[in-house]
Amino acid sequence: MSNLGRIILVEDDPKDVELTLTALDDYKLANEVVVTRDGEEALDYLFRRGNFATRSTDNPAVLLLDLKLPKVDGLEVLQQIKGDPKLKFIPVVVLTSSHEERDMITSYKLGVNAYVVKPVDFHEFVNAVKELGIFWALVNEPPPGSVKRS
Repeated sequence: MSNLGRIILVEDDPKDVELTLTALDDYKLANEVVVTRDGEEALDYLFRRGNFATRSTDNPAVLLLDLKLPKVDGLEVLQQIKGDPKLKFIPVVVLTSSHEERDMITSYKLGVNAYVVKPVDFHEFVNAVKELGIFWALVNEPPPGSVKRS
């Protein structure tokens, strides 16, 4: 399908990356998935710095963000995204193992669009990613400045 937007996955756990990519690919829910493995790399991608200085200026359709990340944690990434006029409209879904209420409250205060606790069960995890992908890549209208659907 050519009408699917780019998804950015910010995840440091290789198993969760593999499961997420498998679920998105099995259901053909993204034309492109960019994986960044820590908060610093995610910010470099979003702000078009370093290795990503020449990437397309279009923003992703959605960003799937883990909270517990090396270098820069997910809450700091979220704060920087929502604090920047060019990035603040990117839909951000926290996809985390954290059940901590303070993480959820802080995420919503910072402007997250959804907070999803990663299911432990393989099939539940794949189904959750599938449902996220369907909503954010197909149902939701991406904000201005996002990768255009064709």
